[in-house]
Amino acid sequence: MNAPQAPLSAAERTLYHFPLDPFSRQVRLALGEKRLLWQEVIERFWEQRPEFMALNPAGLPPVLVEEPIGGPIIAVCDARAVLDHLEETYPETPLLPSDPAGRAETRRLQAWFDRKFDFEVNGLLLHEKLEKRITGGGSPDMQAIRSGWNALRHHFAYLEHLLDMRDWLAGDRLSLADIAAASHISVLDYFGDAPWREFPATKLWYSKIKSRPSFRSLLQDRWPGIPRSAHYDDLDF
Repeated sequence: MNAPQAPLSAAERTLYHFPLDPFSRQVRLALGEKRLLWQEVIERFWEQRPEFMALNPAGLPPVLVEEPIGGPIIAVCDARAVLDHLEETYPETPLLPSDPAGRAETRRLQAWFDRKFDFEVNGLLLHEKLEKRITGGGSPDMQAIRSGWNALRHHFAYLEHLLDMRDWLAGDRLSLADIAAASHISVLDYFGDAPWREFPATKLWYSKIKSRPSFRSLLQDRWPGIPRSAHYDDLDF
């Protein structure tokens, strides 16, 4: 049996990310939960920097680069691939349940947020409020924003249903399902779009994950010209 790999220092692990990207945030939370050190490169991905494009020809963050002692450099592209890599390489703090049913539910909810939520909510709200602003794409479309708000309430209602039965989204402990959900929702909370008053169970769940040490770096995120909501970094929101 191979001996477990020694933890890498911060200088040997680099995350290329954009602070207000939900997919980058998933990797940051997973690294924090696993207590892995890392250094960051903040990537303005819309500029298609040649050095970054060489790492990931798709041109999108996150990308995790690891340099194991005595081994080849590993560049892992795409949030799901990075999360799988972290689970396989650093299993000491698992973020997937040990039972098949729990793993299946976790992966279902990951897909829910990374595909359905991202398309129905982020594809409207973040496109209008974030992407247009950083790329010079024009003024926000208020009809699209209203449609995004309506979709967000439908998703929060589903979270409320799940959390009426469970302590965490996929079961009785934090998993990658919670990390996916919190990463997407936290960017919307940066803009003050989360309807917390209407969904008390979802607010309680978010307050728990927001209070974890892994979340601290997210609460410090700022981007020039894009102010955060007043309660964004308030643990008692």
